[in-house]
Amino acid sequence: MNIAYLADHPQHIPTLAAWHYGQWGHLNPGDSILARIERLRKHTGRPGIPTTLIAVENEIVLGAAGLVVNDLSSHPHLTPFLASVYVAPEHRGRGVASALVHQMMAVVQELELPTFYLITPDQQRLYGRLGWVAQGEVEYRGEAVTLMAATFPTP
Repeated sequence: MNIAYLADHPQHIPTLAAWHYGQWGHLNPGDSILARIERLRKHTGRPGIPTTLIAVENEIVLGAAGLVVNDLSSHPHLTPFLASVYVAPEHRGRGVASALVHQMMAVVQELELPTFYLITPDQQRLYGRLGWVAQGEVEYRGEAVTLMAATFPTP
């Protein structure tokens, strides 16, 4: 498995857009796969914000993780956010999500940002094992989610 920037593999954008829409489309009324394709085309940071990392094996995309300015409009002062972590069902249980999150954490450290956030409705244990700490429960578009943070030493 190789972790790479989506910007270097744009042929996978439609696949990711379909995955994202299938997983989270219900949270964004009026959204579409085409709108997600357009948003993903802007994820060109190497490193930077926004960006998306993908896990690829034999030219097959296994999963992805994004870095965005903010993924929680009720907390606009928090930035940046790990977002859209998704692994195709047939590739789950192989450490793909962990590898993507670790690599994105390295990107955030390279950007010299002290804190990195995420929200999750159900993956608190996974992120806790990867060094994230729960900050509390918040509401995200009608769903209860946990706000989590990873903090890095400043240079």
